Amino acid sequence: MKCATSTLHEQLAIQSGLFMSRPKEPNFFSDDDIYAKGWDWYRGIFEGADERALCGESSTHYTKLPTYPHTVARIRRHLPRVKLIYIMRDPIERLISHYLHETIRGRINVSVDQAIEQHPELTAYGLYSRQLESYLEAFGREGVLPVFFEHLVAHPQEELERICRFIGYEGRPRWDFSMKAQNVTSEQLRKSVIRETIVNVSLLRRIRRWLVPRHWNERFKAFWRTTSERPMLMPESVQRLHAVFDADLARLGARLGFEITSATFREVASAGPHEWVEPQAYVSGGDPGGAFETVAPRHRWRIAPQGVNPPARQVCGSSRRREGPP
Repeated sequence: MKCATSTLHEQLAIQSGLFMSRPKEPNFFSDDDIYAKGWDWYRGIFEGADERALCGESSTHYTKLPTYPHTVARIRRHLPRVKLIYIMRDPIERLISHYLHETIRGRINVSVDQAIEQHPELTAYGLYSRQLESYLEAFGREGVLPVFFEHLVAHPQEELERICRFIGYEGRPRWDFSMKAQNVTSEQLRKSVIRETIVNVSLLRRIRRWLVPRHWNERFKAFWRTTSERPMLMPESVQRLHAVFDADLARLGARLGFEITSATFREVASAGPHEWVEPQAYVSGGDPGGAFETVAPRHRWRIAPQGVNPPARQVCGSSRRREGPP
């Protein structure tokens, strides 16, 4: 959550020869009700792409285990040669951002410490090694690119070039530094039908101003406004989170060839880029072990129908090329 997937999606979309989906997050392979719409519905998202374009999407639901348990199998079934980009951020910062995202939408109305206890997904989605494991088993290291948010922010052009090499893009990508960062949580207001009605309907707005004292108006605004201040976790919560995340990060580090913990995450991540290493090349505690982008290169946009192996390359999550007959 809030790992620059929206920004990367838009930056890829402006490159010649790349076609990024609208909507950005179709969540086709993860959400049962959307998957039920069928393969033709999904193919239609990329209608209009040039025949030789690389096509992709950026569904963050694809790495939300255990909420969406069938995602990997579905992707492998339809897109066996897909290219996947997995973006990882400081797991505690990701958790805080996720918490703010949910409070904006009114799905969580308790403190961040209470939310951790009541909503285990806040922690689960930041267990990057666990989220990655089934993808690496299904698509191999050559099919999954690890990207760290901190390095992407510090070196956007370098990471964009690396991502484009991975997906098989043959052009010279350029990061547009004039483009505003997408999807900034701290600037959003809580979305609510009730709030929009009270604030935007002119008659109700006049009645509110006439009948409601000014200090209550200010309280009303404060209730709906997302604070730009970072919610503070209690020390006990931080300690528990460090223990949980560090165990998972040990497995991730074993796959990438370095040691990483919650405390060192930003420093280590920003020093990237980092690539997978041979399993025997690095030994760490635990077994070798993140907003998620996917991309599928294609010499021709062809998404193969079920049961057909397309001749082209694919990319899923942030960009994907068609395979098989259109």
